[in-house]
Amino acid sequence: MSLIGRLVVIFIGFLAACFVGGMIVVVALLFPEFSDLGAGPVDQGTIDILLGFGFIFVSGFALVPAAVIVAITEALYIRSALAYAVGGGLVGLACYLGLVPFHSDTFQFEGIVRRHLEIMTGAGIVAGVVYWLIAGRNAGAWRIPPPPRKPPPPLPSNSRPDAR
Repeated sequence: MSLIGRLVVIFIGFLAACFVGGMIVVVALLFPEFSDLGAGPVDQGTIDILLGFGFIFVSGFALVPAAVIVAITEALYIRSALAYAVGGGLVGLACYLGLVPFHSDTFQFEGIVRRHLEIMTGAGIVAGVVYWLIAGRNAGAWRIPPPPRKPPPPLPSNSRPDAR
């Protein structure tokens, strides 16, 4: 039963990390628009839709790389916040580079925008820390058997019926 509970915690941690990562991506990409003084008030419904799309975007692209990182950390009992931050940064980097055209002739990515690369990597780092806060601190704990229970104390000699 502890493995099923651990899978639920991993799933909740992944969803929370994707939401935070998507929120960072949306806010960082829209920041130049927010800083414009002539833009006026921002419609809350539009922000909600953008946050939803950011969540879907991040969770869809990050599922496989994040699953690899989670499997490695669970198998090796890695519980360090730094490891999850680095893993999240690698997942963010992989998500961004998965969208950039790669030319196999020259073995180069073409069209990398440095700001977008930094946003995705930074969002991955923060998402990795959020995942660590929810699920990573107890990585591999489901494999450790619970401590044995102490036997109950013996019954008093007067409480047993005569066993003759």
